[in-house]
Amino acid sequence: MTYLWVKAFHLVGVISWMAGMLYLFRLYVYHAQETEAVVMERFKVMERRLLRAITTPAMVLSVGTGATMLWLNPALLHQPFMQLKLALVACMLVMHGLGAAWRKRLLDEPHFKPHKFFRVMNEIPTLLMIFIVILIIVRPFAR
Repeated sequence: MTYLWVKAFHLVGVISWMAGMLYLFRLYVYHAQETEAVVMERFKVMERRLLRAITTPAMVLSVGTGATMLWLNPALLHQPFMQLKLALVACMLVMHGLGAAWRKRLLDEPHFKPHKFFRVMNEIPTLLMIFIVILIIVRPFAR
């Protein structure tokens, strides 16, 4: 029963984390396109609030509950699908870190990267999410 509660909160965390990641990079697209100072200031506030109030806490919840599920069921660590899933989660964590670093850079240099760069970066969390969901639901390579 405990495992199912942890799993439920893990799913809530993952959904919130992904929503935050996808919206954050979309905000960066708009931020990099913008030229009006007032609008850029509004984007700065939105990006800060999204990252601090939703995306980062959701990431912490996702990682914490994921680690708890692995602690409760350590046999999963020996499954190739789980090992690949964890590698993709590590990539998602890197994207989160890059997103946080880019937000800081956008504060001083709102056009340090073209909006097309952020459009491409917006697709990476989506692709990671697709592969992670497939690995968990289909469980290819399961022994």
